[in-house]
Amino acid sequence: MMKRVYVQEEICMGCGLCRVYCQTEHSRTKDIIKAFKKESPRSVPRIRVERKGEISFSLQCRHCDEPWCVYSCLTGAMQKDPTTGIVTVDTQKCMGCWTCILACPSGALTRDNGEKVVAKCDLCPGRDVPACVANCPNEALVFIEDGVGK
Repeated sequence: MMKRVYVQEEICMGCGLCRVYCQTEHSRTKDIIKAFKKESPRSVPRIRVERKGEISFSLQCRHCDEPWCVYSCLTGAMQKDPTTGIVTVDTQKCMGCWTCILACPSGALTRDNGEKVVAKCDLCPGRDVPACVANCPNEALVFIEDGVGK
């Protein structure tokens, strides 16, 4: 079983810090000030925050067991690792057709219009815990084994 990021909507306050830290983690410098004020083009956050009234939650790639984004990708840029279960995008192969975005049932993929490729959650390779989870002030985001305590 793989670990995935889950949101506890009942305690998410919609602050958006998950987006800020995701964008910083995927920046060239990994420095929060430089990522937002000095880098050009800016990195794209791979997470978004949905808000409606008192309800808010973050939304990122679910790394689905049946990844429609992978099945629909015309170039093979979207791939699911058979060992880890992580769905990745090879930006060298991505042609920016956005078919994967249309196919994603969660609406979790993002256009990187600057680079003309899709951007998606990659669970922050090289980190024990994704940046969004590590920096959520309410601990509304959790990184747990699939199906545990959701």
